[in-house]
Amino acid sequence: MTDRMASAACQVVGDGVEIVPLTSPYGPPSIEGFYDEAFAVPPMIEAVRDLDGPVDGIVVGCFDDTGVHALRAMTDAPVIGICQAALQTASVLGNGLSVVTTLDRSVPALEKIIQDYGFERQCRRVRATDVPVLDLEDPKSGARSAIEREIGRALEDDRAEVVVLGCAGMVDLSVELSRTFGVPVVEGVTAAVKILEGMVTLGLKTSPRRGYAAPRPKTYGGIFSGFSPK
Repeated sequence: MTDRMASAACQVVGDGVEIVPLTSPYGPPSIEGFYDEAFAVPPMIEAVRDLDGPVDGIVVGCFDDTGVHALRAMTDAPVIGICQAALQTASVLGNGLSVVTTLDRSVPALEKIIQDYGFERQCRRVRATDVPVLDLEDPKSGARSAIEREIGRALEDDRAEVVVLGCAGMVDLSVELSRTFGVPVVEGVTAAVKILEGMVTLGLKTSPRRGYAAPRPKTYGGIFSGFSPK
């Protein structure tokens, strides 16, 4: 899935932009709800911390925007999650949007993040396909048909004008689905990469004041001792 995201990103960035794909070295194999999300953050922080050299920006390839705020406190390079990027992009393409995601258990988390970002008035509904995240890697799983079915319902029942694909595993579906349904179908990976590319071009950095200030030095206990801020 990381490789597919990187491939999609490479197709849209400008000359001279290098995409560095990263996968957490351990942790949950997929993020499907609040519990998985909690255990995904430490290995993601570790992967970013151990990068060989500085980067100009970071895209978090999970539609829960897992760990985005923590990473913003780690580095002044701009950090954007694919959910925020997709919502921002979709908001200028139509007057109402619906999100099509994976499992129903993920819907409350996405509804919360949509509200946190201030898009609750534009988002008509978050729709679940009941497709586990890792099934998106299996062409025989029926995931594509389930996604198309919920897009059709979003357009008809929700009266959505734009559809957002609510999982990084759907990264390679947006162009074809846009043609099929005749409306913008937005996925967040390429949207995030292009937004980030613009920020870097403009020389913008994450603000170091208040919320994203570097964490104060302190010693963490137990298995988290290696994450102690210095």
